[in-house]
Amino acid sequence: MEYTVQKLGALAGISARTLRYYDEFGILKPARINSSGYRIYGQAEVDRLQQILFYRELGLSLEGIKELITSPSFDGAQALRQHHDQLLQRRRQLDVLIANVEQTLAHTEGRITMSNEEKFTGFKQKLIEDNEQKYGQEIREKYGGEAIEKSNRQLMNMTEEQYNALQQLEAEMFASLEQAMEDGDSASELAQKAADLHRQWLSFHWGTYSKEAHAGLAQMYVDDERFTAYYDKRRPGMAEFLRDAVHVYTGAKQ
Repeated sequence: MEYTVQKLGALAGISARTLRYYDEFGILKPARINSSGYRIYGQAEVDRLQQILFYRELGLSLEGIKELITSPSFDGAQALRQHHDQLLQRRRQLDVLIANVEQTLAHTEGRITMSNEEKFTGFKQKLIEDNEQKYGQEIREKYGGEAIEKSNRQLMNMTEEQYNALQQLEAEMFASLEQAMEDGDSASELAQKAADLHRQWLSFHWGTYSKEAHAGLAQMYVDDERFTAYYDKRRPGMAEFLRDAVHVYTGAKQ
């Protein structure tokens, strides 16, 4: 079956303007242009549009979607399996948050007593699952499943005071990094303070600490573009600067 822009838009619940933009952007070209100059879409394009809308629902940018679906190695069936896993993950996160809201409502109405730690359970569980989804495979391969499970348990058992202290540590670390980057010396006193704050921040998660693991993680910040983006969104080059500072701090860089 074939569809015009108007018919495919109605089928998918999106505007014809959006479809035209997808064509111009290069992620959904029509199968052909008919003699009257209208875009005509076939079954392959319908399936591609479904993939695009799945990715949009999962929060990917159009640039990211284009890179994925135009890759020669793109596997539609594998992508669907990944969509399915991600949607199940999202449902689990929502279930935890819904349960947390229901408990809080019951506490507010006086039907149950809820500790301060329990009030943040849903948010901490979501943080763990988000990290697992983004980085789980890489960090498990590098540090082992047992270490990651231990870190997750520590986060879940963290008190409100510990959580606030962790947030403060991270904020102070970023502030120190930004100031140290002004001088550009990863071995400076301020840069080494940032590296030490990073160690303290990691120790909240890891429980145990080793210089080798610290240096290895800092290198991952540069090697993995997702980690790089997390730091570099604050200031370009921050991931590399932190890596260098940590390598000085741990003795990995003499």
